[in-house]
Amino acid sequence: MLEQTPVHIKFVFDPACPWCFIGKRRLEQALDLRPMIKPIIQWHPFLLNPELPSGGHDNTAYLIRKFGSEGRVRRAFGAISDAGLSVEIDFAFDRITNTPNSLDAHRMARFADVYSRANETVEALFHAYFVNGRDIGDIEVLIDITEELDLPVAEIRAYLESDADVALIYEENARAHSLGVNGVPSYLFSGGLTISGAQESE
Repeated sequence: MLEQTPVHIKFVFDPACPWCFIGKRRLEQALDLRPMIKPIIQWHPFLLNPELPSGGHDNTAYLIRKFGSEGRVRRAFGAISDAGLSVEIDFAFDRITNTPNSLDAHRMARFADVYSRANETVEALFHAYFVNGRDIGDIEVLIDITEELDLPVAEIRAYLESDADVALIYEENARAHSLGVNGVPSYLFSGGLTISGAQESE
């Protein structure tokens, strides 16, 4: 068996970004095409909506303000849904009632990384929000996801109810901007290559 080549990939994302969910799946497809690569993925936070209150914002009002009209919202979601089906994501935007502040979801992914469980935690956050319509800005929802992943619930509750890593998430968000990352998903590969957008796997 030939030895795999380690490749470090910094995946800059927001768990409330549908294109990041698509980008994650497309990256996995791309890696399946290159079995000689041993990916070492690190999840780096990007705050799409840092101005949102901790409780989030009514989703319909937020989207109309962002896109300008319900018709434009439907067209945007139609394109995202079509792209999602190509990577086996069944987006259910009609289930989403709240646009979350994603700070605590980022913190949860960071906590899971201590247990080498960041990849599946990020997948669970995406699935919870975009397929099941769960509010991933709500700590109790994050605790439920933690339990489903069989991560230590008491530890993550104490962590999320504290201010641990809050400043760090903001610092890493600022660092991403300083590196020229102005949108997500973005991928920073070892060797200096940077790719932005949910590119096709090829």
